[in-house]
Amino acid sequence: MTLSTRLQALLDLIDTLRGENGCPWDRRQTPASMGRYLAEEVFELIEAIEKDDAAAVAEELGDVLFQAFFIAALYREAGRLDLEGVLAQIHAKMVRRHPHVFGDASAETTEAVRAQWARIKREEKGEAEPGSVLDGVPAGLPALLRAWRISQRAIGVGFDWPDLAAVMGQAEDEWREFRAELSRPDADDDGRRRIAMEFGDLLFTLVNVARFTRIHPETSLTAAIGKFEARFRHMEKTAKAAGKDLSEVPREEMERLWAAAKIALADAGE
Repeated sequence: MTLSTRLQALLDLIDTLRGENGCPWDRRQTPASMGRYLAEEVFELIEAIEKDDAAAVAEELGDVLFQAFFIAALYREAGRLDLEGVLAQIHAKMVRRHPHVFGDASAETTEAVRAQWARIKREEKGEAEPGSVLDGVPAGLPALLRAWRISQRAIGVGFDWPDLAAVMGQAEDEWREFRAELSRPDADDDGRRRIAMEFGDLLFTLVNVARFTRIHPETSLTAAIGKFEARFRHMEKTAKAAGKDLSEVPREEMERLWAAAKIALADAGE
């Protein structure tokens, strides 16, 4: 089967699922409900990519495509969207926004490409200048990823720390301010809000530490979570092998189990 034939087969499958004799679950879905499923599938795809698991990437990419085309089918049913028009529109937009590839423009660096992209996007929207360089960063992004994107927009106009040492110093200042708020006795509601704000400031600054060191914070945190999970599961398994439930193990023994898990998983390359 050709790519176009397989695509049509997928669209026909969705129509069957949504049809009169189709699946009750599929027939009751809405763009809003499918949008939530799409978001979940995207994160599963990202996880597969970060693990560099090609088989899992293929499976999760298929799930993402199915959800996206399902949403397209819902809008098509309502007479509000033409899939061929969508494909033609995104093709034309990508050609238009890459004049250094498909035209006579020149953009030799990633920074030049970004600036050109932003200018073309403003022109498409009929804006002489953006209301803010921060416009267009989705409010629904996970907070860590949104902090990364917001920071990238701000540095585009030169609002940045001069070097890594400066942003590291800022992170240390934020840590001290967070600890100072924690040390206040009997914090009331306002005090709890100040603590939360200082913690947020610390996280935001650490995102920029990651940016300076060319580490993506979302990827880094995902890896750290995976490492913790593997070690914790090893602790549970070891305790169970000894006939114990981890929740009943004394703290001192938990520390020994944790140390053993670190050694065992380090030997296994995890």
